[in-house]
Amino acid sequence: MDSEENSFVRLPSNEAPQDDGSENLERLRDDIEWYKELYRILEQDRAKLQIAKEAAEQRTQKLKKEEELHKIFERQLSLNGDEERAHQIFAIKEDNNRLRQEKQVLENKLDELKKRVLWNNPMMMLSSLPEKKVIFKGLIVNKEDMNKLMLTPLIHYPVPGGSALITFEEAREFGAARLPALCGAVPPPQHLQCAMSCPGKQWEWKVTPLCWGLSLFAVAQRIIKMREHVVELSCGDLHELDQCRVRVQAVPMEIPLPSALEIRLTQSRRRILLSALPSLDISKEALLDKLELFFSKKKNGGSEVESREFLEDSDQVVLTFSQDGVAEPLIEKGHIQVPIGKGKYKVKISPCMSGDISNLQLQPSRCPKTVLLLGIPDVLSEESMRDALEIHFQKASRGGGEVDALAYVPAGRTGVAVFVEDTG
Repeated sequence: MDSEENSFVRLPSNEAPQDDGSENLERLRDDIEWYKELYRILEQDRAKLQIAKEAAEQRTQKLKKEEELHKIFERQLSLNGDEERAHQIFAIKEDNNRLRQEKQVLENKLDELKKRVLWNNPMMMLSSLPEKKVIFKGLIVNKEDMNKLMLTPLIHYPVPGGSALITFEEAREFGAARLPALCGAVPPPQHLQCAMSCPGKQWEWKVTPLCWGLSLFAVAQRIIKMREHVVELSCGDLHELDQCRVRVQAVPMEIPLPSALEIRLTQSRRRILLSALPSLDISKEALLDKLELFFSKKKNGGSEVESREFLEDSDQVVLTFSQDGVAEPLIEKGHIQVPIGKGKYKVKISPCMSGDISNLQLQPSRCPKTVLLLGIPDVLSEESMRDALEIHFQKASRGGGEVDALAYVPAGRTGVAVFVEDTG
């Protein structure tokens, strides 16, 4: 269905969760509660520091007024020679200076707290990520489903010579309910754990597949159960029947699919991502030169630029500095005015995230609608052999059914089959 295909979020099936899914759900809930508690504590600390800062400012203003009054008293006391009063005024001045220093310390602690929250929890950096205009054409889902990650399979599988792949249109016989499956025999895993981890904490999402299953009466299963098949060929003028037949072996099509996936995210301390760049009548190289020149100056908060590059298929630029600690202050600014040509343009600065697969587990899964044929001799042209195979396996009397796709690779050659999700 078109609306469901283009949706941002794919709704999980109503299939009852498995035991290991319940444990992962409980762990996810514990993680969420942990973050809520951490956020509440940090908010309390921030509020206390803010209150202390405001109190210090009020105290400073009060002391300033008192200082002015004491200056008047000091001049009068100096005339009267009252040394004791002069010492009291000096002590007040010292107290005023001490409060100013305490105020500065509190402000520094508040800034440091904001940085810690930002760097330890990348979810707090959403406002600093690059902006991109999109058109919503999907479905509205519950808020509870927003943390679920849906993966779409796209599998490249090598096919040896002398073999063929046949995908039937229906996984079940006529009269039986059809189960959602993957086109080209992409089988589903029982469930897929996808974890994304960041420094200091790890988050996990459970990927729940659609309702999967195989019927004992499936066309592909019947073909596999028969194992050996005798395919009649169009032999032209040959009269010997044995020379017009070939024997092929039907075996299950099994594909390794990921059952667990962990991706580790790392925020670079040397790189920044620049977006919202202006569309000017200059080349990309000229724009990169302007950006490098601007961000290489210390007065603009930058440093020596080690490399610069445009991201593929986007109008975003990644700048890499030669020193650590340059990216954080620039990211905190969020935006900066960059002079290019005769004008100044507001450019957005975002953190540059990199990810790597730290854990990947695979499990073999059988295709519900696709069969692998082996041992096909090279006795006909590629097109003729493909037609003969399709005619044979489309006959119900031979255990076959309606053929959706057939790929034949002659002996001595190799091919690659691409399996995608069946959205029909």
